[in-house]
Amino acid sequence: MTLTTAKWTLEDYHRMIQAGILDGRQVEFLNGEIIEMSPEGESHASASADAGEYLTRLLGERAQVRQGKPITLPTVNSEPEPDLAIVQRLGPEYRRHHPYPENIYWIIEYADTSLSKDLNEKKQLYAQAGIPEYWVVNLQERRVHVFRHPVNGTYQFEQTIQQGTLTPLAFPDLAIPVDQLL
Repeated sequence: MTLTTAKWTLEDYHRMIQAGILDGRQVEFLNGEIIEMSPEGESHASASADAGEYLTRLLGERAQVRQGKPITLPTVNSEPEPDLAIVQRLGPEYRRHHPYPENIYWIIEYADTSLSKDLNEKKQLYAQAGIPEYWVVNLQERRVHVFRHPVNGTYQFEQTIQQGTLTPLAFPDLAIPVDQLL
């Protein structure tokens, strides 16, 4: 006997949120499934918050840094809540919808216990959605995994860096010290 999981749509998911069905639950919507999110440990919470503040100051009015807020990826039937999403400043537009892939400069996920999920399922999800750049901050090994240039659902460029600086594709004039992310 083969088991088949029932998939939800983005509309179903939004109706569940509006009805209060998911109140008090830490979940995100990935590939049509509602997934429980791992609780954040101290290291994860502190590092992602500090990096979010740093990037907010660094980018100023050029971009908005959304911390732990949903993004909508219609082509992959998903609404993840990345640790940091660096997006276009669209002001009141975000009162009508979360950022779509075309609004996103890059995404940063922090991984302590979620490293496998972030380097596999989420990497594939973001590449399939066309997110141009994705960074995974590996807190256990103190390194950053960089993925760029999605083509046909796969990132064409992958790099791991432990020191030095990173320059985001969308802002080639910036040099972000790896230490500021860790």
